[in-house]
Amino acid sequence: MQDLRVTLVQDATVWRDAEANRALYGAHIASVAGRSDLVVLPETFTSGFSNDVVGEAETMQGATVAWLKAMAATHDLCVAGSVVIRDGEKVFNRLLWAYPDGRISQYDKRHLFRMAGEHLRYASGADRLTVSLKGWRICPVVCYDLRFPVFLRNRFGVEQTDRFDYDLLVVTANWPAARRYAWQTLLRARAIENLACVAAVNRVGMDGNDLSYAGDSVALDPLGQVLIECGAQAQSVTVQFSAAGLLAHRERFPAQLDADSFLLE
Repeated sequence: MQDLRVTLVQDATVWRDAEANRALYGAHIASVAGRSDLVVLPETFTSGFSNDVVGEAETMQGATVAWLKAMAATHDLCVAGSVVIRDGEKVFNRLLWAYPDGRISQYDKRHLFRMAGEHLRYASGADRLTVSLKGWRICPVVCYDLRFPVFLRNRFGVEQTDRFDYDLLVVTANWPAARRYAWQTLLRARAIENLACVAAVNRVGMDGNDLSYAGDSVALDPLGQVLIECGAQAQSVTVQFSAAGLLAHRERFPAQLDADSFLLE
């Protein structure tokens, strides 16, 4: 593992305007070229969080996937964020992970936010995604997934006897300001209980449903301590996660050796 530079981008996503949002977030990505390994964008960064964009859903052959590939290749970094994607007869809140070499990995949001009717219009995903970058195993998830610790449980020695499922949990969200205490608390809990670093990105501003977003994007070490935390203004910040620091903490506090074993289904 090498140290990992991660950029958190929080901005006021333009309501249901994919072209404007690609320009908005593209400027943020370009600004950190050469200084970051991974740029994380908010949930549904081309539209904002709306059930009404189902009819506007793009496909994997659409403009945003092509744009993500171009951003990653041009600036030689990975880019991650979720987009409303139509795949066959179903529409997903799909996290896309673009690599500089043109590859795309994907994760479909498993836990759909029923309080906003997301489960009525979108299809649910199933399996977690794990990607590798500079020796780090990274698990990217979407917003409401954060509330489900069993799904996010970081097991030890399942695939390899000396490795965790992941070293960094990445959360991309549209988390309203009214529930910011839950956002802040759950992120710290997920870091502590999973002996993993966390990089979490939330949007700011007001959306088309008159919901307010406070940002609070944050990077946490495996003790749940803040490495960098954003306020409520539009900004992009880059943090360097220490590989040695993570490994040293796991060496000092090997709680994984006493964890209950189980399988995720």
